[in-house]
Amino acid sequence: MATRDHSSSIGGTVVNSRGFHKGAREPSYARANQLPLTILLSSPRGFCAGVDRAILIVEKALESYGAPVYVRHEIVHNRYVVESLEAKGAVFVDELDQVPDDGQPVVFSAHGVPKSVPDEATRRSMFFLDATCPLVSKVHHEAERHFNAGRHILLIGHAGHPEIIGTMGQLPAGAVTLVETREQVAAIRVEDDTKLAYITQTTLSIDDAAGIIDALKARFPRIKGPRKEDICYATTNRQQAVKAIAARCEAILVVGAPNSSNSMRLVEVALAAGCPRAKLVQRAAEIDWSWLDGVERLGLTAGASAPEVLVREVIEACRARYNVTMEEIPVIAENVHFKLPRPLIA
Repeated sequence: MATRDHSSSIGGTVVNSRGFHKGAREPSYARANQLPLTILLSSPRGFCAGVDRAILIVEKALESYGAPVYVRHEIVHNRYVVESLEAKGAVFVDELDQVPDDGQPVVFSAHGVPKSVPDEATRRSMFFLDATCPLVSKVHHEAERHFNAGRHILLIGHAGHPEIIGTMGQLPAGAVTLVETREQVAAIRVEDDTKLAYITQTTLSIDDAAGIIDALKARFPRIKGPRKEDICYATTNRQQAVKAIAARCEAILVVGAPNSSNSMRLVEVALAAGCPRAKLVQRAAEIDWSWLDGVERLGLTAGASAPEVLVREVIEACRARYNVTMEEIPVIAENVHFKLPRPLIA
């Protein structure tokens, strides 16, 4: 399954969904009495393959089986996406006990779920579709592999995040210890430090995770790590793209949700990479324009669960107030695609 094509043809010339060529400057639209503002548009940004797949699973289920389609938790962490799917007939619930036994599909969110959730769905003979990102599923498989090898698992991540709950729920209680900070490493107590492994949440700050991993390796030299890095390609790429513009900007806006781990990490990365100001906004309406007083170069990016339409909304709000010049800064091209679950494959 390919991710959605965001390009179009305008006047016979292929351009991207933002209406201009990558790396090219978008023309400035000068208006009287407007201050100049250059927007450095980070690329890549926004939807990743896992998010695109999860949303498409809900949309395809609605097309194939009709409304309602139930979704356990937010399919991805973005209210605009959730409300758009609700308008099409999706019903979001917190737990399976809120889903009636009417034969309609239930979709599990992209963040992954504990094993108890599909077990309960199976017990109730529910028709369910698993929209867990394949890169999260990879971490689940790693956890099981280490557990079957007799290793205790140290999971690097943020307490309470749905991905962490889902990953810890793959194994019996006590099999996984959560590590949130480098400082916590010194306090870890295990029965056998020769039988240890670490895995990570997929949406962490690359630099923060590296610091914790270094501390774990220093304290437990025989600890086993993943065969391939757990932090997902999209998280890595978006953080690298923000680093590429941070020192050139006086402020950076990150379009995303406050409960989106990868979006919050982009704010932290921007500040750590040399931008004096960085802030998360969900929609253009949230922008505190006084916060941009004196800013002539603004960075703009979006978390992996934020659609491009919200980035465009911010750009148009800026154009209403400033004489805007656009420049997209491409860092890496993404071509990752994930297949749909078998019942939805045409």
